[in-house]
Amino acid sequence: MNSEELPVALTIAGSDSGAGAGIQADLLTFAAHGVFGTTAITCLTAQNPDGVSAIEALPAPFVLEQILQVHRFFRIRALKTGMLHSAAIVTAVADFLRAKPGIPAVIDPVMVATSGAGLLRPDALAAVRENLLPRAALVTPNLDEVAVLLGEKPSTVDAMIDAGRRLADTFGVAFLIKGGHLQGDGLSDVLVRPGVGPRVFASRRIHGVNTHGSGCTLSAAIAANLARGSELDAAVGAAQAYLLRGMEHSLKVGGQRFIRHST
Repeated sequence: MNSEELPVALTIAGSDSGAGAGIQADLLTFAAHGVFGTTAITCLTAQNPDGVSAIEALPAPFVLEQILQVHRFFRIRALKTGMLHSAAIVTAVADFLRAKPGIPAVIDPVMVATSGAGLLRPDALAAVRENLLPRAALVTPNLDEVAVLLGEKPSTVDAMIDAGRRLADTFGVAFLIKGGHLQGDGLSDVLVRPGVGPRVFASRRIHGVNTHGSGCTLSAAIAANLARGSELDAAVGAAQAYLLRGMEHSLKVGGQRFIRHST
């Protein structure tokens, strides 16, 4: 019997009834990394990979109580956030991070689903900007989310680097700008930290795989690697490699191919 204690990570996110994203993808990713996954569920969604038909947000005090109960028992080595939805939930999570600055937080600023469904209420954006992002160890926006934060959408890797620098300087934290929405078979994610030169993580596009849940999987893998003690650069690189493997060795279900969450 292995007596080594598992590191613990926490995901604060919504439930995906189709199981490809959200809490479900996060827990699968944590388990694949040998990390014990704990949860604070923010929203229930009625969805499948084609779209979201309904969202029920949980009360912010209940979301916070989930977080506090996990923290009271476990030593949380890292956490990630996904769908937070409301200003009240965003503020509750930010208040927890303010009180516990030693827990590295990977913030995936989930705003719009791939299907186009709005996952963040418009009035919550100010709370994300003012309260949440400055408390992150890493923020992982896709290009559409960069456009919301900056008012313009990068269309090249150089533009991603520039956007990352502006965001890192504005919020004082590291940003990983995800380039999956750029054209072409080559993919680049750009890591920018305040006062540090950018690092580009290059990979390739895998065709024929539904990318539903890819952002959740990447941010959860980064958090899992941080929980295991990796430095930020190494955590990002390992997480990107994990996501690529999951797409290369995809699983077939529902007539399509999806990310496989395994080692």
